[in-house]
Amino acid sequence: MDYKIVVGSSCDFDEAWGTKIPHSTVPFTITIGDEDLVDDESLTVETIIEKMKKSVGAIKTACPSPNHFLEKYKEAENIFVVTISSNLSGTYNSAITAKDMYTEQYGEKFIHIFDSLSAAIAETMIAIKITELADQDNSLPEIVSKVESYIGEMKTMFVLENLDNLIKNGRMSKLTGMFAQFLHIKPILGADEHGEIKLIEKARGSKNALKKLVDLIGSETDFSDKRLGIVHCNALEKAQSVKEMIMEKYNFKDVVLTEANGLSAVYMDDGGIVISY
Repeated sequence: MDYKIVVGSSCDFDEAWGTKIPHSTVPFTITIGDEDLVDDESLTVETIIEKMKKSVGAIKTACPSPNHFLEKYKEAENIFVVTISSNLSGTYNSAITAKDMYTEQYGEKFIHIFDSLSAAIAETMIAIKITELADQDNSLPEIVSKVESYIGEMKTMFVLENLDNLIKNGRMSKLTGMFAQFLHIKPILGADEHGEIKLIEKARGSKNALKKLVDLIGSETDFSDKRLGIVHCNALEKAQSVKEMIMEKYNFKDVVLTEANGLSAVYMDDGGIVISY
């Protein structure tokens, strides 16, 4: 099958899967202070973290334009698109608009846009699922149906070391965030069924929060046919520790570990950990 998976720069690939998955990336734009940064391969996590630490204002992000998507839609006979949650960004709508533009200009072709209802490593896991199903010679309708079911069952949870960006960008009240940080309380957050951020649990200190994060996966389910993904922001040792705890406690067939790209780094901030399965 001639296909390509189009993702936003909110999707975090490791080197192995980034090479294996036939994909193209459309970049977000990140605005820190008066500077606009294109979230492409030239933008490093270290640069993002350094600039965020110096910034006192909100960090702004702009989703890829329809024209960005339109150009990527020309790269293969069949196109799958995986976007960050439509409740967190306008990326999904941008991809839909680009599909309409393509049809008007070039005629009908297979373009299916998946709303991940999540972000970061969850988008990666969806792209991996598409690739596996395509490699198993599933038909296009079968791939769409199975991936939509997969998205509906996915869970995403995360622990952030620093709440500053959530506070700056209005995703957590300033008083609540400052109170939590003063008491060393770490919220364990996640994506709800609508792809919006929700509070799942709270713990005192980072180690307890990460242990709780692992415990919340739940031991009553057989994970032998499932894959789990972990993404970290400048916290490889911490992420490896989480991976070890998960592999010791659960029977996932594989655990993918990768580092945050620019956009994920903006919201995760230095030390953040996200898991999806």
